[in-house]
Amino acid sequence: MFAPDLMTLAETVVTRARSRRMTLATAESCTGGLVAAALTSVAGSSAVLEQGAVTYSNAAKTRMLGVPEALIAAHGAVSKPVAEAMAAGARDRAGVDVAVSVTGIAGPGGGSADKPVGLVHFGLATAEGVRHVERRFTQQDRQAIRGAATEQALMLLLEGLA
Repeated sequence: MFAPDLMTLAETVVTRARSRRMTLATAESCTGGLVAAALTSVAGSSAVLEQGAVTYSNAAKTRMLGVPEALIAAHGAVSKPVAEAMAAGARDRAGVDVAVSVTGIAGPGGGSADKPVGLVHFGLATAEGVRHVERRFTQQDRQAIRGAATEQALMLLLEGLA
């Protein structure tokens, strides 16, 4: 289901989390659960992955993660503040050590001049705070963008486990 390099990355995340006795959660929009799916493809992931939330709609982001409606209205779902709020909400609500969030525009439609197809915002919430990463993936294929975003989210989890 996943490319070998993505599976190796997921295995590394699970192994590191297990060795550090840390727990994880995901909050996903444009990846639709691919980050959690990659993690759960690894044997033993149940020891570290508490939950994954697919919050595709704005209402789900608010209801499941506590992202304020006003924040989404002011900045849009695909934004730094919303990615940060998603990660913080996932960490808090799941009661885990590290949470990652993904929100972006996978295309082929839905993009604009300000927020083009391939724009993805990530949040990483740890005990030290919340970090944001923005990526503009140049692939124009929806599945390629989602795959690249999944890889980036796994790399962020790995950093959060350092």
